Amino acid sequence: MRKGFTLTEILIYIAILAIIISAVSSFFLWQINSGAKSRAIREVQYNTEQALSIMTKEIREAKSVYTPTSIFDVNLGQLSLETATSYIDFFLCGTRLCQKKESQDPIALTSGMVQINNLIFNYIATTSTVPSIQVNLKINYNDQASFGATSTVSLRSY
Repeated sequence: MRKGFTLTEILIYIAILAIIISAVSSFFLWQINSGAKSRAIREVQYNTEQALSIMTKEIREAKSVYTPTSIFDVNLGQLSLETATSYIDFFLCGTRLCQKKESQDPIALTSGMVQINNLIFNYIATTSTVPSIQVNLKINYNDQASFGATSTVSLRSY
């Protein structure tokens, strides 16, 4: 009686083992890439929502739009608002969206992990004396995820 394996049997076992290992490793790589994509999507959505929320609140509470320093209808624009006590500016500093209150240093509204691709402020003059501002914002995360949003906000009249 012979004990051991033939060369053909060993080659078949190795081939089956290679197929199983490649299938398992492909699944794990897919799982890792899927998790990274989900994190990227969450990051851009969170940053977009936070930035729009802060800008919307400040626009609503503003006394007026300060047009001498505002830049409308162009990408990477700037919005300057006059409040009851000071001025607030929204602009791009590097690749991040920043807010600067008068006599204070700029505060980044977006994380360093995302980049602003599109920031356009549109001044909408209405028939009433209260203007509106439309904000178009698009944020990108390392070419893995991109999220854009548009919001239109009317200033409250004081």
